[in-house]
Amino acid sequence: MDVRGLRALVVLVVVGCLLVPMPASAVVAADGDAGSQQQVLQQTDDGLQFDDADEIHIDADIYENGSATFTVDYRFPINTENESVEEWELLQDDIESNPEEYIEREAEGWNEVAADGENATDREMEISNFTVTTDESTAPRDLAHVKYEFEWSSFAHVELNRIEAGDALSGFTLVDDTTLQLFWPDTYSAYEIDPDSDDRGDGSVFWDGGDTEFADDQPRVVLIEDTESTGEPTEAEEGLAMPWLMVFGALGALALAGVAGWWFRYGQGSDSESVDPVEQSEPAAASQPAGPPAELLSNEERVLQLVEDRGGRIKQQEVVAELDWTEAKTSQVVGGLREDDEIEVFRIGRENVLALPDEDIDEE
Repeated sequence: MDVRGLRALVVLVVVGCLLVPMPASAVVAADGDAGSQQQVLQQTDDGLQFDDADEIHIDADIYENGSATFTVDYRFPINTENESVEEWELLQDDIESNPEEYIEREAEGWNEVAADGENATDREMEISNFTVTTDESTAPRDLAHVKYEFEWSSFAHVELNRIEAGDALSGFTLVDDTTLQLFWPDTYSAYEIDPDSDDRGDGSVFWDGGDTEFADDQPRVVLIEDTESTGEPTEAEEGLAMPWLMVFGALGALALAGVAGWWFRYGQGSDSESVDPVEQSEPAAASQPAGPPAELLSNEERVLQLVEDRGGRIKQQEVVAELDWTEAKTSQVVGGLREDDEIEVFRIGRENVLALPDEDIDEE
């Protein structure tokens, strides 16, 4: 075969190959794979975003040591009649596959809030133990949930039986469709809540961003420990203590009766001089402390006078009983005196003891 014939054969082979049709399945498969990938990418980019959350609920459980557990719940409405279910499933799968990325993104914002709280309160704070979970609920409507949970150390300020919470969130903006709810221990009661809220439960307060705008020094919650919940003895202690109290009480009564009988029989002679009732009342009148009446004294002066009358030291519960004040009022007055260095406060067991500054304090 000459050169011209070889060239003609090559041309025929090439043309024949170009005219052979490709299998239809291969074209569909190729286009299908590309289309599916492109569709998935579009749903990931344009699908459900955290900005699409219908509601954001922030709950904080405050503990006696001042730390708190935060739960941030992003809620998305889902409906089987539209694409929201499919979009939610894509977001859910992505969170479960890459939880660290979502945690890092959420933690960055809360760490900034905690840093602002440190600057405002001079307390060292730390955000830790961050987790993210997904869930669904059907009542009262179909919702999808993305929940973040973390620990916030030194969130609240604790002083003896008083907890002040909220100062770490100074300047925090509660936007529309966002709520904040603070919970506190059962052994504490709220003495002050600012701003006030009509939605208050047993041991919690709730603010809605649509109706509430925090000022620079808000929110604030002042909690006082309930003495009744800490001072009551258990049934076992009562059962053990009551018989001994009765025994010692009976012995004391017998001893007192014996002393009184001996005194009336031998201690008074028939030739003893009679004492003028006027003269007898003078020492008693002289022994009464001089000073203005109680109604002319301030609350702080009444507490200081009571401490002085008791030798420079008194239990805080005795102040409550003696002045007929509430525990919250007493704690507030005592706190002011303590800040002014007028008195010192320390604990013996589970009770607060007030003492004048020059008293030697031996804490047990």
